[in-house]
Amino acid sequence: MHALRKWFVAGLLVIVPVAVTVAVLQWIIGTLDSTLQILPQHWHPDRLLGYHIPGFGVLLTLAILLIAGAIVSNIVGRKLVSWGDRLVTRIPVVRSIYSSVKQVSDTLFSPSGNAFRTAVLVQWPRQDVWTIGFVTGAPGGDVTNYLVGDYVSVYVPTTPNPTGGYFVMLRKSDCIELKMTVDEALKYVISMGVVSPKTN
Repeated sequence: MHALRKWFVAGLLVIVPVAVTVAVLQWIIGTLDSTLQILPQHWHPDRLLGYHIPGFGVLLTLAILLIAGAIVSNIVGRKLVSWGDRLVTRIPVVRSIYSSVKQVSDTLFSPSGNAFRTAVLVQWPRQDVWTIGFVTGAPGGDVTNYLVGDYVSVYVPTTPNPTGGYFVMLRKSDCIELKMTVDEALKYVISMGVVSPKTN
């Protein structure tokens, strides 16, 4: 029985990561393939080839992103984006959703942004209990009128799902900057401490 249990656990350790990875890739490819719906019916690869080949939607999505990036990288494109932003911000309900999503995407994807560039060790949710957080910037707005000293904004992710978490503002002196990459820190959090980062 001991040998069977050992083989079963070993099989799980091999199969589960592969199965989850395949399932996630299938979901991503299936979702991106839905972008083919924007093409006219007679242009669909399925109709042209006579059978379905998964992944054409991925290529179409990449092409759309590259074309959009090329367009907005010049003066005319930036003016069009600015005009579109002003138009969207005049629509009551859409305005709040669009502005929130745009701020987050600008922060995360902008090459000049500092979000999630630094992993820190912080005491959370109480003294002497430590966890990993990610510096997302500095507090701003009216908040700065009530914070005395040098503070940083920190995102503390939950385990094993890092998309949920807590936004806290801590003294910079209370945050210990870690000598590990953000990817290493995320793996450490997602694995619940099982996958330890390399020691520098």
